[in-house]
Amino acid sequence: MATRHDDQQVEEPTLREKAYESFTRHLLARDVRPGQFVSQRRLVELTGLPLGAIRELIPRLEAEGLIKTVPQRGLQIAHIDLHLIREAFQLRLFLEKEAVALFVASASDELVGRMIAKHRELAAAVAAGNETPELEAEAQAVDWGMHDAFIDALGNRIISNVYRVNSIKMRLINQERFRINGRVASVMGEHMTVLEAIERRSAEDAVAALVKHIGHARDRALRI
Repeated sequence: MATRHDDQQVEEPTLREKAYESFTRHLLARDVRPGQFVSQRRLVELTGLPLGAIRELIPRLEAEGLIKTVPQRGLQIAHIDLHLIREAFQLRLFLEKEAVALFVASASDELVGRMIAKHRELAAAVAAGNETPELEAEAQAVDWGMHDAFIDALGNRIISNVYRVNSIKMRLINQERFRINGRVASVMGEHMTVLEAIERRSAEDAVAALVKHIGHARDRALRI
């Protein structure tokens, strides 16, 4: 079913799409946890959507590796293990290396300037001794936002969809393995190295700095 708005057809999300959005939102809010077993009925309760929508949703979640069906036990939320961490970071590197190289050429000076200013603002707050939980949450959003911006600039829906699914897994890994708490200054510093290379329009330096930054995050996740 579609509704008309400003003389354009706007597709309403299907129940399955609503179920997917609700499930991933609850997953990232830690209402269900990695490795946890859940029933279809529990997913109905969680999402507030009918059983039929949940049953249609399950094959998509299985295909994306967010859940798996375990015989005699039910549905298991993706478990964060070393195999998942290695694969998720490898995919992230493949996608973001190309994305940041193109971002160097396509991003406006204004956009890059805003990103740098925000990072400097957060770094200054930490240097002033203001690393509060609220600032850490803001820094985490800025962290994800920078990486998302690189991918979004590609304008490629296929890549964006692949990245979106992997990003969910990266956020789960982040929650389980290496939160930004206490590391805002170091993360913002690594980001600044990337952004300053972008500001100089040096794709080579930006890629090298990004690879180093993602490598540090991967190594922290694998050590814990």
